[in-house]
Amino acid sequence: MVALSHSPLLDATDALQNYFGYTEFREGQAPLVEGVLSGQDVLGIMPTGGGKSLCYQIPALLLPHITLVISPLISLMKDQVDALLEIGISATFINSTLDEATLRTRLIEIRQKQYKLIYIAPERLNSYLIRSLFSALPISFIAVDEAHCISKWGHDFRPAYGEIIDFVHQLPNRPVIGAYTATATSEVIHEIKTLLQLHNPIESIISFDRTNLTFEVLKVSDKRRYIINFIRRFYPNESGIIYCATRNNVEKLTEFLKNAGLKVLAYHGGMEHHEREKNQNAFIRDEVQIIVATNAFGMGIDKSNVRFVIHYNMPQNMEAYYQEAGRAGRDGAPAHCLLLYAPRDVSNQKYLIEHNDFITDPERKDILYHNLEALIDYCHTEECLRAEILHYFSETPQFDHCNNCSNCTNTAPKINITIEAQKILSCVYRAEQNCGITTIIQILRGSKNQHILSRNLDQLSTYGIMREYSESGLKEMIMTLIARGYLYQTTEARPLLKLNIGKAKLILTGQKQLFHRQDLLLHKTFSAPENHYHSPLYEEIRAFRLMLSKERDVPAYTIFSDKTLRELAEKQPTTQGQMLQIHGIGVKKFDLYGERLMELIRHHQAHQA
Repeated sequence: MVALSHSPLLDATDALQNYFGYTEFREGQAPLVEGVLSGQDVLGIMPTGGGKSLCYQIPALLLPHITLVISPLISLMKDQVDALLEIGISATFINSTLDEATLRTRLIEIRQKQYKLIYIAPERLNSYLIRSLFSALPISFIAVDEAHCISKWGHDFRPAYGEIIDFVHQLPNRPVIGAYTATATSEVIHEIKTLLQLHNPIESIISFDRTNLTFEVLKVSDKRRYIINFIRRFYPNESGIIYCATRNNVEKLTEFLKNAGLKVLAYHGGMEHHEREKNQNAFIRDEVQIIVATNAFGMGIDKSNVRFVIHYNMPQNMEAYYQEAGRAGRDGAPAHCLLLYAPRDVSNQKYLIEHNDFITDPERKDILYHNLEALIDYCHTEECLRAEILHYFSETPQFDHCNNCSNCTNTAPKINITIEAQKILSCVYRAEQNCGITTIIQILRGSKNQHILSRNLDQLSTYGIMREYSESGLKEMIMTLIARGYLYQTTEARPLLKLNIGKAKLILTGQKQLFHRQDLLLHKTFSAPENHYHSPLYEEIRAFRLMLSKERDVPAYTIFSDKTLRELAEKQPTTQGQMLQIHGIGVKKFDLYGERLMELIRHHQAHQA
């Protein structure tokens, strides 16, 4: 048990304001902070941007000994250490980016107790040198970030996480353990608690709902042209991330956007490390507007002013999608999450699962297929997208319509497609549930394909009964039937369509009607909300922030978030008392920048008078 002078939460609130400039904790943070300071294990599930890092950084300031933060994210380590050093908190990291001489020096400094927070990659915990070092040092607290990586059900399973508990067992005294993640289903939460052997943890599982994010799924014929128009129309000068499934797509899209005059760089695992780091830093420091990347980018990037995230291809599962999309709007200001869906994305993702040499466990492969299907359903649902996300994470939405997603704001009329659905379901049944989507479409359209003729599928009574429909239109209806649970796909390398007998019978017998938007494949643009904020003073302060970031060689958003800039421009504080009321400006930040900021604001006011 940790002995503190008085209320742990009072001390924590003082630290929150003085170091980070916030007057109160966000929802779910206080129980986790107080729990750690009272000597209890904790489990925090908070969506991206929910402020989970403060839940271990604040206790680390107040606890008497070292706090170890275990993280798989090299970029997060550097990012958070830079931000902590900026406000006067001693922190460092140990990971594979350090050369031998630097590592040796850093270990000596740790042994000399020069740091309060030490970030370390889980793979490093197996080192005899590391184990010997920390066995000889008092550790108050171990924070396990991205804790979903310990679970086979998690979207980013990392075997090294399973060995964290072995590291804990070899310490002379067990520290308090906190586990934190942004995305976790009920299965993942159970495994985190079990595998980390948390002792009756205080749990803080706050809503996964990110109300500042606008969600949109679109099926467009020319993705690249759509992206150009989207950025030029809605976000001409704002930061954004575009995710692609493959390195080839990253390189081609980056070249296309560059040729269109956008400030853009690429990031993927096939690039040299120094080039990846250079491009990442350029994006973090607002030297370029856009980064086009594979999912290798962004884990742990703390950049708060990302105003849009576009998925050029569908990712592998809902957890990955929501975590990547959630990198938009971390400052709480409005942001846009756009997923450009194409049916071939599904087959590409299934190929990646099937041919991943690192996945040898059949159970793990089945889990990946199961999770992919959930995202496919999301792409085809006509229900509220925000509600679908919350349902996936076992949360009951407090609304039927969010009025801030592409489905809720779409006004296209719906038509009755019950008869079409009956024909499709009948075809699947008469093909003995032994065909995939492409073959069913060929049967319905009366294809003369040799594959159809050689299997005598042209003899079925459903052969050619939907000739008038396009291939894409039929595929849309089939995917809708899958999304609504009337059909499902098997998880073989060649997935087969199967009837969900109970539900399908309701359609086949006419007991249930099925409706669909008339614009089955009409590529309508969903207009993003006008969420930009611009004023002459805002732009002056923004330029001032960029200048400071170059002076101090740190990312601009670690100095002030966009939300802070907006408050400064609106409230125009000219005294210390007024300045300390601004979101994100505490005593430390005021000491560093307050006088220069007030001078800038007074100068602006004088010229406006």
